[in-house]
Amino acid sequence: MTHELESIEDYRDLFDKFDTFLYDCDGVIWHGDNVIPGVADFLAYQRKQGKKLIFVTNNATKAREGFKAKFDKLGLEAHIEEIFGSAYASVAYLKYVLDFPKDKKVYVIGEDGLEKELESEGIAYCGGTDSKDNVFVPLMDFSSIQSDPDVGAVMAGFDMHINYKKIAKAHRYLQENKGCHFILTNDDTTFPHSDGKLYPGSGAISAPLRYAVKNKPIVVGKPNQPMLDCILKTHDIDRERTLMIGDRLDTDIAFGKNGGIKTLLVLTGVQKREDYQAKDAEVVPDYVIESLGDLSALTDSNKRPLNGTDGSKEAKRRID
Repeated sequence: MTHELESIEDYRDLFDKFDTFLYDCDGVIWHGDNVIPGVADFLAYQRKQGKKLIFVTNNATKAREGFKAKFDKLGLEAHIEEIFGSAYASVAYLKYVLDFPKDKKVYVIGEDGLEKELESEGIAYCGGTDSKDNVFVPLMDFSSIQSDPDVGAVMAGFDMHINYKKIAKAHRYLQENKGCHFILTNDDTTFPHSDGKLYPGSGAISAPLRYAVKNKPIVVGKPNQPMLDCILKTHDIDRERTLMIGDRLDTDIAFGKNGGIKTLLVLTGVQKREDYQAKDAEVVPDYVIESLGDLSALTDSNKRPLNGTDGSKEAKRRID
């Protein structure tokens, strides 16, 4: 059963139940380069109250330092060890779980965030933003699509320069190189942009390759287990006292559900109320709130008592 948070008592009850808060970013904390109203105050309040914050995003275009720079630019406190992008999680999974050989390299379909995370772990790579692969090939000319036995993994994320050459190279490595790993940073079908529109995501970009090969990929990002494994490996958290907060049912909320963690859906991103209320909804959140910023009412309630009715109105006034 989903509990819709509306009063200050609802907010206090939620806040007191959990010690660790896992956050999606886009559509929850910010829209593009704009922090959602009230969110900065609430995040700061959580830290003052000794809560643990972990930021979990499927965005693989940035390395952790890139996300840290964005938090800094927006005036939000965040630390490298608190940030888990799907690029870092994918590289960590490859190195520490799959024990990737040091004499092998990764063929990258993705942006420089993925490359930077590979560099940070000392893993060689090719492809990616390399200008030699960011080109169109003449019709039926396969001369530049050569085999490379040193490629031991294909790692695919969001790539705005995807083309036939990249897909063909990755396909050849996966078919010809024995034991070649096939890893997707995430398989999001779409992602929300600051212009309010949805655009094709990493899952859509990797779809041609997945269709062409027989190898079933390892998908690291939400809602899959490897992302949670990465978090649990580096943070001591109690699942029963942990809350996953996101704006998507199929990634954020499913991630929490799959990992045995309670979930809070915010309605400032992809999903709307009718999505989880539908009779055929496959994933249903434990809690729902209009905006994460509504919880900033707790910063005032800590100074003066608010009853349920007044608290709800106060929260709405703060957001408006």
